[in-house]
Amino acid sequence: MNRLYHFPLSPFSRKVRLSLAEKRIEVELIEERYWEQDSDFLRRNPAGKVPILRLGNKLMSESVAICEYLEETHPNPPLMPRDADGRFEVRRLIGWFDDKFYSDCTQKLLGERVFRKVMGTGYPDSTNVKAGSRAMRFHLDYMTELLEHRRWLAGNEMTLADFAAAAQLSCLDYISDVDWNRSEVVKDWYAKIKSRPSFRSLLADQVPGFLPPSHYANLDF
Repeated sequence: MNRLYHFPLSPFSRKVRLSLAEKRIEVELIEERYWEQDSDFLRRNPAGKVPILRLGNKLMSESVAICEYLEETHPNPPLMPRDADGRFEVRRLIGWFDDKFYSDCTQKLLGERVFRKVMGTGYPDSTNVKAGSRAMRFHLDYMTELLEHRRWLAGNEMTLADFAAAAQLSCLDYISDVDWNRSEVVKDWYAKIKSRPSFRSLLADQVPGFLPPSHYANLDF
């Protein structure tokens, strides 16, 4: 049985889950409290991070590498453009959301509001929360700029770049930290990707002590 070791509010796990679901690859989801760093978990990935995908007899880590492996071994439906310029733009945006968006927004907002409590590391740091909220406005404006000239973030077709962005935003939407009124085009883009069947399992996620807001599963916002 294929297995994905993940944590529900890990955006990197969510990106892989979206790719797996879009390509209709069935996996058993195993929730992993990765911060506890138990010996079995570290044997699967000495880096101590989720997600980890067991696919057949292969054990894979690093979300970008996993998604590209799935793209190469299960090319339909395609989530990467065929041309070099298009693939570059997808990879650039994946890097943007996995690195800059995560460090600017997700790590500060989700990290302070949720993970401090889950991991038992104290109370939220209001300075980080305010910084994350300010950065969110910048990122939503950047996405608006892209989407005013494209149907999807990297071009006219949905790609892994959209999954990378939606994975980050969906985690923050879970804790009501996204101002969807700031940009109609971003709101419409998110509603479109959120309505896909591959998104359904993410909408069922729950973290004990952090129930999602009532709008979280409402596809029409």
